[in-house]
Amino acid sequence: MLAACAVLAGAALLAVLVGPVRLDPGAVLVELADRLPLVDTTSGLSAPETAILWQLRLPRVVLGGLVGAMLALAGAAYQGVFRNPLADPYLLGAAAGAGLGATLAIAHGPDTSGWVVDLLPVAAFAGAVAGVVAAYALGRSGGARTSTTLILSGVAVAAFLTAIQTYVQQRESETLREVYGWILGRLTTAGWREVALMAPYALASTVVILLHGRLIDVLAVGDDEASSLGVRAPRVRLVVVAGATLATAAAVAVSGLIGFVGIIVPHTVRLVVGSSYRLLAPLSLVAGAAFLILADLAARTVMAPAELPIGVVTAFVGAPFFALVLRSARRAP
Repeated sequence: MLAACAVLAGAALLAVLVGPVRLDPGAVLVELADRLPLVDTTSGLSAPETAILWQLRLPRVVLGGLVGAMLALAGAAYQGVFRNPLADPYLLGAAAGAGLGATLAIAHGPDTSGWVVDLLPVAAFAGAVAGVVAAYALGRSGGARTSTTLILSGVAVAAFLTAIQTYVQQRESETLREVYGWILGRLTTAGWREVALMAPYALASTVVILLHGRLIDVLAVGDDEASSLGVRAPRVRLVVVAGATLATAAAVAVSGLIGFVGIIVPHTVRLVVGSSYRLLAPLSLVAGAAFLILADLAARTVMAPAELPIGVVTAFVGAPFFALVLRSARRAP
């Protein structure tokens, strides 16, 4: 855990320092230390450099860390409760619901420039939660409560919501560029508004999932065996799915759809520390934050001054990794 935290700190510092305006590493560290209680120092940064640090780079790095941490933690949680190594945060229709909500907000939403909170993240958050709730309700409607029926319900709901989104896009073709820009993921932020918007949901989701780490380990033996050990598998699954859904909805609301993080990070951590969720969940949290901070750094520097959508960067890394996971699974006895 200490090594993972060190990697995260190094990634965050590197992302803060790299950009069109060079910031002195020593001055940045002194400036950060100056904000600690009982510390009074002078960094030597000019007023513009201080504004760049506190209003542009640091909020973006913190937001990237939060989004990466939530997607990785949600992916690990879904893989645990569904006992499916290919499960990701968008399994139960969260991505399709968020996509539909964002598309409706872009195509038909009012001008919210004067509002305290932009309509787009609110619509995406509501869409993601509604998609998962619909999948869960559909999965329980037939009386069967297995993880397989829930996953199939998620597939059906996602297909339905995607069809509606495609229809709206076809009807409002002038908004296609903005819709696809959101779908490909982005971490553009000025100030701390998005961080403040996401932080409470991230904290609640993290507490819920980490407190259920031991119970997720018990679910690995099967629902019947878990019940014989006194664990109510459907209730544990519902609570963990609710926490993971809240984390996913909060992430997509501020960043759009960023793929593969929930697959790459938990599997990499699992290869290092094993499959116990008492270690896997917190390490996925930290590693996910570091991964997305570095991915965002690549997105804004590879083609500078232009910027790649961060979802393109994670896809370039995630697609080959996904192929390796499938190949390893086929070779396993």
